[in-house]
Amino acid sequence: MATSSIRVDDEGGIAVVTLQHGKANTLDTEFCQELTLRLEDVQLGGYRGVVLTGTGGIFSAGVDLRRVHDGGTGYLEDFLPALSDAFLSVFGFPGPVVAAVNGHAIAGGAVLAAACDRRVLADGPGRIGITELLVGVPFPLAALEILRSGFGADILAELAFLGETHLPADALRLGLVNEVTAPGDVVERAVEVAGKLAEIPAAAYAHTKAQLHRPFHERIAEHRTGDDAHVLELWSSPEARAAIKAYVDRVLRGSTG
Repeated sequence: MATSSIRVDDEGGIAVVTLQHGKANTLDTEFCQELTLRLEDVQLGGYRGVVLTGTGGIFSAGVDLRRVHDGGTGYLEDFLPALSDAFLSVFGFPGPVVAAVNGHAIAGGAVLAAACDRRVLADGPGRIGITELLVGVPFPLAALEILRSGFGADILAELAFLGETHLPADALRLGLVNEVTAPGDVVERAVEVAGKLAEIPAAAYAHTKAQLHRPFHERIAEHRTGDDAHVLELWSSPEARAAIKAYVDRVLRGSTG
């Protein structure tokens, strides 16, 4: 890839992984593949932990619906597996992973945040929420299980069916994030949290994390193949394509990035 969409900086043995893909860190095939590879590199690089963050006022606005609309089924056949793999690369990272949610974390962006062990949200106008059903598409199984793990089963149906996005105070109250801090401090605080978690012996942390995640990984492993095929069918359906087109025309075509 000629131009990297992801920067990795070393902060005292913590890898600060900064998403910098266009204006909104939207998720497309290449970006998802790069995130998976970069996290593999981070793991091999011996970092004690990871902080995942975005740029400007956006952590990630989720799936690049323009690419989905323009690429059709052929694009989706490559994209949907890459999307799930990217989510799982965060969720399955053996060491501490802390989200420094610098701004909006919408749809797939909220899944990325949920895949982290802890979430620090910048105070301000940034919103977090899962809006997939409002656009007319279902969640891939990996995404839904990660959301179930990160946000809790009790609230997941409300989050998914209503598709509402939440400002910091509500996000904290609902348990979508662990703490809210000043915008200028969000990465520093996340590094501090990751460093604290990294004081736990690495093997013990990795084993406990794997134990906590095991039910979700098992459901994904058992059902992903069949469910992903059905999700591809639903995302490719005339109804979904019409809903995506309406959303793109209404919300995205007027923006410049």
